[in-house]
Amino acid sequence: MDVFEREYGAKSPKALASLRRHQIELLAFHDFPAEHWAHLRTGNVIESAFATVRLRQRVTKGAASRSKGLLMAFQLLAMAERRWPRVNAPHLVPLVRAGAALRDGACVEREGCEAA
Repeated sequence: MDVFEREYGAKSPKALASLRRHQIELLAFHDFPAEHWAHLRTGNVIESAFATVRLRQRVTKGAASRSKGLLMAFQLLAMAERRWPRVNAPHLVPLVRAGAALRDGACVEREGCEAA
């Protein structure tokens, strides 16, 4: 962030102010284990899950009733769930949930890392 400020701070002060204001959220990616970064970089997870349902709903011109529409959506999501990629390094998920300190994808505090 400091390098960006030195190089582009004078050219675009509004962009720099926005980056500084949201710096914690922007860099939160590095507070997760490096093995999980591939899953975090993927697109909008919620949108990709419901894209299948949205596409089929348009083709069928809507369901005849609310219950049939919910059934169709549930079945489409259940089928799409089979193709979702699994989380890399699932043994690190409890570490993340426990709130262990991570920096650049590596564990900082030894006690939290050994517990997981």
